[in-house]
Amino acid sequence: MRVTEYQHGAVTVVKPEGSLSEEDAISFASTLRDTVSRSLGRVVVDASTMHFVDSQGLEALLDIADELADAGSSLKLCALNDTVRDVLDITGIAGHFEHYEDAPSAVRSFR
Repeated sequence: MRVTEYQHGAVTVVKPEGSLSEEDAISFASTLRDTVSRSLGRVVVDASTMHFVDSQGLEALLDIADELADAGSSLKLCALNDTVRDVLDITGIAGHFEHYEDAPSAVRSFR
């Protein structure tokens, strides 16, 4: 999985490309933790090019969401495709994340 980052003002947008599955979940979580620490929790995960997420990927996202919640923030996801949205809904964890239509909407939510 390739992960790109870009700054949108004071917010860092992280964009994983491909499937967030077992083989990539640990490295993605590490990358996301590093980004969270550098951006003081002002992070958006742009899922527009993330095609699928498995249980390990969900666990990685939940771990980061819980860490942010403990710090008084939340993990913001945007541009979820139907497959990823369905996985979050079916597993009952959709409520652990803030969801936005696109990255600019998610970034504006920090203001």
